Amino acid sequence: QVQLVESGGGSVQPGGTLRLSCAAAGRIFSIIAMGWYRQAPGKQRELVATITSGGTTNYADSVKGRFTISRDNAKSTVNLQMNSLKPEDTAVYYCNADLVLPGVPQAGDYWGSGTQVTVSS
Repeated sequence: QVQLVESGGGSVQPGGTLRLSCAAAGRIFSIIAMGWYRQAPGKQRELVATITSGGTTNYADSVKGRFTISRDNAKSTVNLQMNSLKPEDTAVYYCNADLVLPGVPQAGDYWGSGTQVTVSS
């Protein structure tokens, strides 16, 4: 069984910073990519940022220059440093991992339960 455990959400004023972390736990053969998605009330879930095992990153245009994703392959963790936060960043943030289990030939998509980020004055 694989679990993605998120931490670091909370409330902050506009212009503030938050750091999200996500750790993958369980019997995992390899992790291909990890990332963060978010879902605001009444909106669809959207990509925030992803990072591959080789370090290639991808960001939503709305967060480029403000958010930084990083990964510790040895610890199976991914972090999201969020700077210059805006009210429109308010959402539930979900950790995602594309990973391979021992003995399973195909990669699977796994999700955390989400952590709330609220940006408000």
